[in-house]
Amino acid sequence: MFHTIEECTNFIFQLKASTYKGEPLEAVRIILTELGNPQETVKFIHIAGSNGKGSTVNATREILMEHGLTVGAFTSPHLEFVNERVTINKEPISDEVFLHYANKISTIIDEKLHGQYPSFFEIMTVIALLYFSKRNVDVALIETGIGGRIDSTNVITPEVSVITTISLEHTEILGDTLQKVAYEKAGIIKEGKPVVIGVKQQEALDVIFEKATNCHAPVYVLNQEIELFNIRKNSPQLFDYKSQQGTINDIPLAMQGAHQIENAALAITAALAFDSSIEASTIRQALKNARWEGRFEQVTEQVIIDGAHNSEGTEALLNTLLEFYPNKHYHFIYAALSDKDHEKSIHLMDEVAASMSFTEISIPRAARAKDLANQSTHSFVSVDENWQRLIEKMIANLQEEDLLVITGSLYFISDVRQFLLEMRQHDSQA
Repeated sequence: MFHTIEECTNFIFQLKASTYKGEPLEAVRIILTELGNPQETVKFIHIAGSNGKGSTVNATREILMEHGLTVGAFTSPHLEFVNERVTINKEPISDEVFLHYANKISTIIDEKLHGQYPSFFEIMTVIALLYFSKRNVDVALIETGIGGRIDSTNVITPEVSVITTISLEHTEILGDTLQKVAYEKAGIIKEGKPVVIGVKQQEALDVIFEKATNCHAPVYVLNQEIELFNIRKNSPQLFDYKSQQGTINDIPLAMQGAHQIENAALAITAALAFDSSIEASTIRQALKNARWEGRFEQVTEQVIIDGAHNSEGTEALLNTLLEFYPNKHYHFIYAALSDKDHEKSIHLMDEVAASMSFTEISIPRAARAKDLANQSTHSFVSVDENWQRLIEKMIANLQEEDLLVITGSLYFISDVRQFLLEMRQHDSQA
């Protein structure tokens, strides 16, 4: 029995690797069965992909909320508090409710799984599904953790599935080819339920199409059934959208970057596939306001943070920098997890950087700063394992034409964002 939220979260945070040795998803299914299968009472949109999941969830949520629906969302990672992963209409689950559900689940684990705890993410999945069911949400947006086929979230039957992008990641789990990764992500496609696809590589698309065909699932593919045109790179960006669901002109988008227009298009398609009565004016208003912290977020005039945690994300980050700040000098700070392939990301940054700085975060899976630096070929490379000290030093030395870009793992960005906001608050009070 957990008595405080701190005691509870400290315990579940350490459940990175499951002690439960049953089949994938079995532990989650056993717990949910004991809870009365709450997932069977909720309508879902399920989102998988290597990049863009969070932004797509956020844009979809904004559209559905603007339409008047009560919208649950299960996302990861969190930026400040674990409660942020489980929200209804953007309001996080309370400490009291979180603690109550965690204790309920813990009792079931002790009795039915003989105290063998599943992973942190699996417990969070159950808490989210139970919460959304108890609160009778109109729809819940569920973001996968890793992959899809054997991800703990794949106990749901969604009304719509979304696969944003495919890139090589978590290869020890998902496989070492795009086809293998696509096979795992495509595991969220369900019989007769539409799937919205932002994937561009044909070898990955072939795998997804095969799964969709076998499931008799209608498909909406970016740059095929989904068309984007008349893109105007203003602030906000404007674009026109066309699909089998209709044409919408002059859609404003608060988020910057071409990739965010694509994420928004996936969100529009998913929302309309869920509820075709959503009006164009609702979509315009929702996307005009949709922002997602930690994704090309300009914290100050000269500091941008972005959770570009793989090479595809890094490429999108660089394209957005070159589009909106073509004449700035980019100084990168990079920290990441050891289970990613960083060489391509670092090489991409090397090509446009004025300087490269590497640091590390205090979690078990963190890559060492020196190891990351060794992969850089830039002529101006620095290493400082203390990321707070590094950021303060870099900010102090910024010149007028400089832009500090802090990127890498979303876990890193989470800590950095809080640190920068506290710095800004302290400076304003000084």
